[in-house]
Amino acid sequence: MKVVAIDDQKLVLIPLALRLKELGYQVETATSVAKGKTLIDAFKPDLVIVDINMPTSSGLAIVNYLRIEKKLATPIMILSGNTDDKIIEEAFDLGVNDYMKKPLSLTEVCARTKRLIGAPKQDQVIKNFQDVLIQKRCVGVVIPCYNEEERLLSTEFTSFIKKNSGYHLCFVNDGSKDNTLQVLNKLRKGREDFITVYNCEKNGGKAEAVRQGMLFMAQKEDLDYIGFLDADLSTDLSDFDALVNTIESSDYKIVSGSRISRMGANITKESARKIISLSVNYIIRKILSMDFKDTQCGAKIFHKDVIETSFKEKFVTQWIFDVEIFKRITLKYGLDNAKKMLCEQPLKRWIHADGSKLSMKDSFKIIGQLGQIALHYKSKKKKPTKTVAIKLNNDMVTI
Repeated sequence: MKVVAIDDQKLVLIPLALRLKELGYQVETATSVAKGKTLIDAFKPDLVIVDINMPTSSGLAIVNYLRIEKKLATPIMILSGNTDDKIIEEAFDLGVNDYMKKPLSLTEVCARTKRLIGAPKQDQVIKNFQDVLIQKRCVGVVIPCYNEEERLLSTEFTSFIKKNSGYHLCFVNDGSKDNTLQVLNKLRKGREDFITVYNCEKNGGKAEAVRQGMLFMAQKEDLDYIGFLDADLSTDLSDFDALVNTIESSDYKIVSGSRISRMGANITKESARKIISLSVNYIIRKILSMDFKDTQCGAKIFHKDVIETSFKEKFVTQWIFDVEIFKRITLKYGLDNAKKMLCEQPLKRWIHADGSKLSMKDSFKIIGQLGQIALHYKSKKKKPTKTVAIKLNNDMVTI
C-alpha cells in the first residue's frame, strides 16, 4: 500500500514517513504542490496526505487536481493547522475523506490511515511506539555550548525531539577546550535532520555564539520561529515549548522566559545572585523604559521577521546581549510598538545549574556593561528630520 505525503515542512514529513514505513506502507514525500502532483502521477498512491497552508499554493490545489482534473477517487487526508471553518467546508466539498487539525498525535494519523486504506500485511508487528506530536509550526532552537562535556543532558534533548516533531536543535560549539564538539557530533549522529552542530573554532562568548547560531538558523526556510536556550537546561524544554505556544497564538514577535516566583513554580537561585540580579534589573528597566522583570533569562523565542534586526550586528557586551536585543527592537519600531511586540512569560521551572561560567566578580562587571549599552544605543537614536518649506508651482511644499 502506497502513501504520498505533501507538506512544505520537512520536520513534519520525516517522522510521519518513518512511522508509516515502520507499519509497512510504501511512502514518498514532497515539499510543494508542484512536486506533489508529479509524484502522484508517477507513484500512483493509495492515499494522499496533504497540508493546506503552503507558501506558493494551497494544499487544496492537490485535492482539486485529484478530484477535478484527474477524476480519481484516491482517499485524501488533510493534516493542517488551518482551522478556518470555510476552508474545512471547502475541503470536504471538494471530496477529502478526512481533515485533522494540527497539533495532533502521529498515532491517531496512523489509525486513521488504517481506517481509510487498511493495514499492510507484516510478518512482524511493531508495537510500543512512542507517541509523537505533529505540530502546526516548525521551530529552530540555538543552544550555545562552551566546555559542556560534563553538563550536557543529551538524553533530554534527544527524547524531546523524538516526541515533538517540528523542532530542529542547533548546538553552537563556542571554541570549547574540552570534548564538547565530540559529544555534540555523537549526539547528532543518526539525527541529522533534527540536530545541527555549528562549530566556532575560537571562543567568542555566549553573545556571539547565540548571534551566529540565530543567523545560521534563519536561513532555513521551513522554520517559523527561532529561539535560544541554555545548554544546562536550567529552563527545561517543556517550558520552552510553552513560550512557542504563546508566540504562535499571538501577535508578539519575541516571547522571553521570566524567572520570577509564582505560585506552583519551582524557581531556585543563590541568594547573593538574587540580590545582584534585582539591582541589575532595576537599572535595565531604566535603560529600556520597560517594566521587564527578567531580561536575562536564557530562554527566548523570536518570530523570524525580527531576527535580522535583533542579531545582524555584533553585540557591544558579552553577557547582557538580551538587553541589546530589546534596545534594538525599540530603536527600530519605537517604544510604544516595541512594548506590543515583546512578551515576558513566567516559567514553571528554573534551577541554577552548578558549573555556571558567570562568577560573582563578573556579576558586578555587568553594571559597567549596562553603562556601555546606554551610551552606545543613545548615539544610535534617530535624529529628528528637519523640515524645509519650498515653493513649487506656486504651491508651498514641506520636505
